[in-house]
Amino acid sequence: MGISSPGIGSNGLDVNAIITKLMAVESAPLATMDKKSASYLAKVTAFGSLSGALSTFQSSLTSLTSLSSFQALSSTSSDTAILTGSATSKAQPGNYKVDISQIAQAQTLASGGYKTAATTIGVGGKTTINIQLGTLAGGSFGLSGSTLGAGVLTGGITPGALSINGTAILTDGSTRSAKLLADAINAKSTTTGVSATAAPTVTSATLFGSGGASTFGAVDTSGGGSYALSVGGVQLASQEAGAGGAIDAASLDSLLGGSNSVTQALHNANITFTGTAAAGDLKFSNADGSNLAVTETVSGAVTGGIGNSGTANTGSNTIASSSISLVSANGTQINVGGSNPTAAGLAAGIGGAYQGAAFTQDGTRSSGNIVIDSTNNTLQGIRDAINKANFGVTASIVSDGSTGTPFHLVLNSSATGANSNMKISLSGDGADPADPAIVALLGYDPAGAQNLSQKTAAQDTKAVVNGIAVTSSSGSITGALEGISLTAGKVGSATLTVARDTSTITTSINGFVKAYNDLNNQIKGLNGYNAETKTGGVLLGDSTVQTLQSQLRKQLTGAITGLEGSKLTSLSQVGIAFQKDGSLALDSGKLQKAITSNFNDIAGLFAAVGRASDSNVSFVSATSQTKAGDYEIEISRLATQGALTSAAALPATTVIAADTTWTVKLNDTLPSNGNNTATVKLTAGSYTPEALATLLQASINGTTRFSDAGSTVAVKVNDDGTLALSSTKYGGKSNIALTSETGTAVADIFGAATSVDGLDVAGTIGGYAATGDGQNLTGAPGAATAGLKLEIKGDTIGSRGTIGFSQGYAYQMDNLAKTYLGGTGILSGRTKGLNNSVQDIGKQKDAFNAKLVDIEARYRKQYTALDTTLSSLSTTASFLAQQFAALSK
Repeated sequence: MGISSPGIGSNGLDVNAIITKLMAVESAPLATMDKKSASYLAKVTAFGSLSGALSTFQSSLTSLTSLSSFQALSSTSSDTAILTGSATSKAQPGNYKVDISQIAQAQTLASGGYKTAATTIGVGGKTTINIQLGTLAGGSFGLSGSTLGAGVLTGGITPGALSINGTAILTDGSTRSAKLLADAINAKSTTTGVSATAAPTVTSATLFGSGGASTFGAVDTSGGGSYALSVGGVQLASQEAGAGGAIDAASLDSLLGGSNSVTQALHNANITFTGTAAAGDLKFSNADGSNLAVTETVSGAVTGGIGNSGTANTGSNTIASSSISLVSANGTQINVGGSNPTAAGLAAGIGGAYQGAAFTQDGTRSSGNIVIDSTNNTLQGIRDAINKANFGVTASIVSDGSTGTPFHLVLNSSATGANSNMKISLSGDGADPADPAIVALLGYDPAGAQNLSQKTAAQDTKAVVNGIAVTSSSGSITGALEGISLTAGKVGSATLTVARDTSTITTSINGFVKAYNDLNNQIKGLNGYNAETKTGGVLLGDSTVQTLQSQLRKQLTGAITGLEGSKLTSLSQVGIAFQKDGSLALDSGKLQKAITSNFNDIAGLFAAVGRASDSNVSFVSATSQTKAGDYEIEISRLATQGALTSAAALPATTVIAADTTWTVKLNDTLPSNGNNTATVKLTAGSYTPEALATLLQASINGTTRFSDAGSTVAVKVNDDGTLALSSTKYGGKSNIALTSETGTAVADIFGAATSVDGLDVAGTIGGYAATGDGQNLTGAPGAATAGLKLEIKGDTIGSRGTIGFSQGYAYQMDNLAKTYLGGTGILSGRTKGLNNSVQDIGKQKDAFNAKLVDIEARYRKQYTALDTTLSSLSTTASFLAQQFAALSK
């Protein structure tokens, strides 16, 4: 019998086979480990599937957890090109007729032309540009003509002599007065966009005398003549032959001073008069601009009358004429042309300016100063400085393509609306005046010199909503209809229909039911048992899945609490019910009935709802820690704003000196943050209290640092005449401080007054402690009201009624899902634990494999030794056999 051994050989002992079989027995635990690892990995995959299904279910809750989703209203316009609209929960369903007559636009101003954008303007003296935005009152935008000439009074205005904005005005030989010319222009106003007004016709101030001395002599017809005086065809007086001295200045004044047929006839002819003949300042006027003739009709020998004292009067006819003014309907420049526009008292060319307007700064719009000197006194430099300052105006350079001076500086108000009119003032440095060239370029005052040309006017959107006229500074109209925002597209009429958006609610609830059933099927597949196949789900019996399933069903079957006064407190009331298989079913008919009958109560079934009895208390938000219930609200302190109020009433006029600068700290922190501090320059001038309030508000709010931080102030004049400056922010983070730098001191306006920091609201919710932050009051941790945030407005301390808080089904389940999902959720914890177990098994396998190597080496050593021993014994046996054989012989 042969044994073999690795490297030695034997008489039949198969060491490799023996070791292989032994190691198969030794490594049996590895299979158990692999099976356990596979089981864990299968559960990891299963929990991943469950997490995905739960996440999908949570997503379906999004539209149901928000209160606004149940308050949505649809808005449909009959013509979306004219009008669109959106509605919030505060809107009332109905039909709203809207007539839009004007669309808001921003003001555009343009300079004269320059050779290049880099052309140096002026000598580089330091010039400060102050830009203000505001409104205009009174006046109009257009052109004023001169008095019509004598040739027009007799021969009219020939056809083609005048055109406006490219349209010929239909005039002829009969157009002999300002009134008739204005009528001709207005006949084309629809095409030209320009209307005309004739100035009142007024006779000469010296017609009846001059220097206070009368030159109207006593009329004498004793020589056999006759005399008659008429104005505008109304006979004032007449004297037949043979009379002497019956008509003189005194009798004429007596006649005009009484109530008689003559004065009545003048009234009927729209003719008025001022002054007296005796004083030599008698003037007649016609308000409609018709020509006004003052005629003396004389026959025979007559002395006296107008400009006559004892000398022969041969009669006279003086015709007074007037002028017209043109008004642009949209505030743009007017192009005057034609073969002879001077006949109409107008100059050929493009022009237009505000006349008789008054500018008032808008305190809600930012204002500030820009310095121009030798480093930036070009169109490019001025453009960049204006844009960097960001004071509500943007600048650009436009070339008109002409030769010579094609480049223009164009300024646009950043916002639309009638409160976006620009006023640009310029000042020098100390005693040095502003650079005249910069003034000539940029100086613009709607109530004064206008060196820039207006290309488009600042205007509001104008509309009539259900018969009520409304305006808006932008294309959006808000506030006219509560809860409804209108957007004007173009001029015209349209109807907006607002209705409850029940389709969104229905879709959301259907999505909720489907998502729950998908989640339920996923849970059943993972945690259920199939009796037919006699197999269980991967997570059969898992406590985490069973707990989740139990919690979901418990929340969906319980009634909602905290819905005082609501008729809907359970899902079954809106047609949602559990089936025998654990799924949900929706009765669409029952849901629609609930929507129709109890629309306002549906939100409470799904979302977190807070209803306060005090209209000045608003529910803001809650957390998963907030418990449903009704809670009393007690306020011990209202939130206040950081403020500074002058120590005394302001005088009628306050003078702000040149180069006045203040350092302003607004809503600063501890330690101080440089971004909350800025230097503010105030425009020099004399200000009424209201104008000073506007100046301060606009100047501070126009500071880039504050606007970037969202910090603003409000300034007003109190009833007692004091000036109140306050941060618009509420609470302990609200503060303001002013420090004088140059010019007019802060104390010159505010006296010895000191600023007061704001305070946070303080109080309790449901008797539990709460934390104030500005006007928000939030329930403290650990209480039933934990996380309940309310906004407290109004001016009442003490009891502020109650807040009823409820957690709807979707809100509860969303919070439940959050505890299971996410990096710190229960499912993540379970998955992490399983993955850790898999890793532990891997480590165990590595250690066990290392042990098997040692075992195999030991077995191999032992059996190799055995193989060697057997081989030696075999050799000895052969030797002995040989010896025994020899002995036997």
